[in-house]
Formats: sequence, structure tokens, C-alpha cells
Amino acid sequence: MSKSNEHRERISQHPPRRHQGIGTKPPKVENLWSTLARVWTYIRTEKKRFMFVLFIVVISSLLSLLGPYLLGVAVDRIIADPVTETLLQMVILLLVVYILHSVTSWLQNYWMISISQNTVYSMRNHLFSHIQRLPLLFFHKRQHGELMSRLTNDMDNVSRTLNSAVIQFTTSVLTITGTIAMMIWLSPFLTLLTLTIVPVMYFGMKWITKRTGRYFKKQQKHLGDMNGYVEEIFTGHQIVKMYSQENRVIKEFSEKNESLREASYWAQTYSGFIPKLMNMLNNASFAIIVGAGGILALNGFISIGVIVTFTTYSRQFTRPLNDLANQYNMILSAVAGAERVFQIIDEAEEKENDKDASDIQRIQGEIDFDSVYFSYEEDQPILQDINFHAAKGQTIALVGPTGAGKTTIISLLSRFYENDEGHILVDGKDIKSITRESLRSQMGVVLQDSILFHTTVRENIRYGRLDATDDEVEKVAKAAHVHEFIKRMPEGYDTILDSDGKGISHGQKQLLSIARAMLADPALLILDEATSSIDTVTEMKITDALRTLMEGRTSFVIAHRLNTIRNADQILVLHEGRIVEKGNHHELIRKNGIYAALVHTQVSEQMC
Repeated sequence: MSKSNEHRERISQHPPRRHQGIGTKPPKVENLWSTLARVWTYIRTEKKRFMFVLFIVVISSLLSLLGPYLLGVAVDRIIADPVTETLLQMVILLLVVYILHSVTSWLQNYWMISISQNTVYSMRNHLFSHIQRLPLLFFHKRQHGELMSRLTNDMDNVSRTLNSAVIQFTTSVLTITGTIAMMIWLSPFLTLLTLTIVPVMYFGMKWITKRTGRYFKKQQKHLGDMNGYVEEIFTGHQIVKMYSQENRVIKEFSEKNESLREASYWAQTYSGFIPKLMNMLNNASFAIIVGAGGILALNGFISIGVIVTFTTYSRQFTRPLNDLANQYNMILSAVAGAERVFQIIDEAEEKENDKDASDIQRIQGEIDFDSVYFSYEEDQPILQDINFHAAKGQTIALVGPTGAGKTTIISLLSRFYENDEGHILVDGKDIKSITRESLRSQMGVVLQDSILFHTTVRENIRYGRLDATDDEVEKVAKAAHVHEFIKRMPEGYDTILDSDGKGISHGQKQLLSIARAMLADPALLILDEATSSIDTVTEMKITDALRTLMEGRTSFVIAHRLNTIRNADQILVLHEGRIVEKGNHHELIRKNGIYAALVHTQVSEQMC
């Protein structure tokens, strides 16, 4: 999957945030209650604090209801007895209530943040640990960008919701319920008038969100297209300049930018109606309460204090009513994210070692494939009847077109996959009787595309054996002909490398990978065209380093450039999952079969 496609996928999975409210279509959730129950298993370690937070939320909500009521009582008392002492008492009481409300609000948020972070910490650790134990086939079927999204964005979605939405949702439910109960107790008639704005709010929000949804989708699509295009152009800027395509890419960017501007304009315009609608309805509710309440007060049905209380309650009622829909959508969005996380956690881990499997202390290097069959999917064979013997210290080259099964043979030997039929023997023992950890710990690999980590040069080499001393690291660096290059770097062995190896050449990355493999001191060595795409001088250094590395070790070489395997002890030519030719270079040339044809083709291409 290209970087640009991964970027588009990240954009598509995480659209720009927008206002959600009544009428907004909630995210799709397949198993709401079972997912919430699984999330609860992670919160359970914080159960006592979580229940205490909910208790504080109830207290805070009651205080928010008590404040407006006391304000109305204060107005009535002052009207009935306008003395300074009465006023002072009510002010002090209101001050205490609102201070307590502020304190409880702060405490519930403070503790909930701690609970949510501990919960997400546990979930993220569980997910990452589980991913490390998944079989290699899982990663071949998944896009890396999509997996990254689940580990980062989906987990962040759960974190944000636990931080705020859970408390806000509970507070909104309690506030709405308590406010309606208090309003009915004070004046059922005024309550009925206040509730008349709810249908208007619902249909108004539905009308707005129906239109904003369409434009936000367009905005999301155009934003993904533009960001993907920018990444492609920045990655290929050298080609753009080489072919003088600057004006064309500027024009194409302007077109994409214009599409994004138009979609964003209408999306933001329609969504801007939401606060205006809410403000208008709040004012309308205020006018209804004051007008109708004034008439009721003049006729002795209610007091002035009740009108004051109702005006506060009306604003306290409409705001959480809309927030409730938004918070509900946030919770459903977090549940959808949690479902995606649990989908990965529910994937079957790599098959455990057999009960009678044991560690192997030191592999001698004798390998046998005895009538091995393998398929990823049933009725779709990948390898069929693979038979060969590799003696200790021999070099075995695997040759054939893409998809012939070369890498699959290596993966079976490494026990990334399990063969369907036949036996794979290491030193006469079936590899299924050997633990994967002890087998893989004695295998070294140098890939065509070297993998470096974002750490120092020293630690990148030491990755082959973590307990190696600095002297041992430098020793293998010298043997791999990379020591002088490292010493010329700004901080020498302590120079920090980027994960993609920026600032060093492909050949230098290969030499670092060879040094890493040397330090691991493997009994079995796997080379995947380690000398491709490099200059002649560097190739000579790599070839010499590989010769040192391969000495005394059984080596498997996946070869694309046939001139690099002339000295292999045995060459296996694969075609459609079968070994069609076997022998050394000279034997296969004399056979004048597929291998000879491949050699002649490559020689002809080099001469052209």
C-alpha cells in the first residue's frame, strides 16, 4: 500500500470534527452492550474511584439545580422583606452552593481523567502486546495504515470519550430530568410552555444536519484527495522538477483546493446555523416564560421568584438537551472505535508451541524439506512436494519468478507459517518439536530493504544481540566495512538515525544490517537479494562482508540477480510452487533448462 493511500485512509477514517446535535445520524455500532461490557473489564481496576466519581456527578448536578431555585427564593424573600440581613444571608448561601458546584465539577473531571487514562493505558498495552503475538499471515492481509489507526486514533477516540463524554452525558441526563421535575413542581403550565420549543429544536436541527452531513462528506473526500495529492507531489518533487511539471501540479492543486473550499464553505455555513438556532430558541423560551409568567404572577398564581427560577432553568434545559445528542454520538463513536480495537484483540494468536516442544541449544545447520505442502487458503496450493537437503555450512539459492514460493519456503523454515503436509527437519529434528523462540533466535536475516529504527547507530547494530558490549558492536562494524563510515557521522556510533534511514545510502543501510546479523551470530542465515540497487564499490564491500558472515553457516539466498549466486552449493529453481530444477550453477547451465534460460536473458539485458 502506498504512503498516499495510507494517508487517504487515515483521513477517511477520521474526518474533520463538526458540531453534532439533534438529528445527527449516530455512528454505526454492531454490539453496543457487549462492547461496553468489555470496556468495563478494563475500568474494573478503577471501580471504586469510578463509582465515587458518579456519586460526585450526582452531587454536582443537584447543586446545579439548587442554585436557580435558591435564587428564586432569594428574590421572593427580598421582595417580602427587603432588609440587608436577608440579602446578605441569601448571597452567602448562593455563594456556598456555587463554590461547592465548582469544586465538585473540578473533582469529577480530575478523577475521571485519571481513570480514563489508566483504562486506555491498559487497553493500548493489551492491544500492542497481542499484535506482537499474531501470526505473520495476519499482517499480510492487513494494511499497515489501518492497523496504526486502530492503535492510535481509535484508542484516542475511546480516551477522549472517557475523559469527558461519560461525565457530560450523565450530567446532561440528570440535569434534564431534575430540571423538568423542578419546573413541573413550580409550575406545570409554564413547564408545558417551555417544552413547546423542543419539537421546533428537533426539526430545526434535523433540517440543518441533513444538509451539513452532505457537505461534510464532500469536505472529507476533497480533504483526503488534496492531502494525498500533496504527499505524492512532495515525495516525488524531484521527478516533478526533472520533467518541469511545476505549473501543471500547481494547477491540479488549485483545482483540488477550490473543490475543498466550496465544500467547506457550505458545510461551515449550514453548521453555523446551529448556535444561531439555539440562541433564538433560548431567547424565545425566555420571552415565553417572562410573558406568560408575568401574567400568572399578576393573577397570583406564581411568584416573581418562580419566574426568575424558570428563566434560569429554561437555559439550563435547552443546552444539555442538544448536548445530550452530541454526547450520545460521541459515546457511540467511541464504542465503534473500541469494537475495532477488540476485533484485533479477538484475532487468533500465533499457534502455541507443541506441548512436547523443547528449546534447541545450538543449531548445527543441517536442513531437510521432506515432501512439504503448504497453502494460505484451502484448495489454493502455494508449495507442492518440496524436497531438498542442505548440509551444514552450505549456501542454498532460491530462484524463480515472483509468486513461485521462494519467500514462503523461508517463512516455513522460520515457522511464521505451519506446513500442511510433510516434514521440515533441523539437525534431524522436526521443527514443530522445537520452540519458535529458540529456533528464530538462531536465525539471522538481511533483507533487500533494510529496516532501521529511530535510535542510535550503536543500538541499531545491537538489536542483533541486546547484551553485546560497545567493543563487540564496533568489532562487527569493522568486519562489515561500516566502521569508517560511522566514525565520519556527526556523533559517531551515537548518531540518531531516522526510521527510514534518511541521510545514509541504501548500501550503507545494508552494511548496518549485515553488522547487526554478524552480532547476532546466527546458525542459519537468510539473505534476500542483499546486494541489489547499489553501486559497484559498495557491492564489493557488501559481498565481502556477506562472505565473512556466511562462513561456516547454512545460508539461504533469495536471488533475483543470478550472477550473485554462481558459487552457491545448491540452486533450487521454483515455478508455481514446485522445485523444477536443482543443482549448482554449472550443472544447471549444462541442463540448458529454465535456469540456463534465465541466466542467458539477464546476460543479454546487461549487454544491451
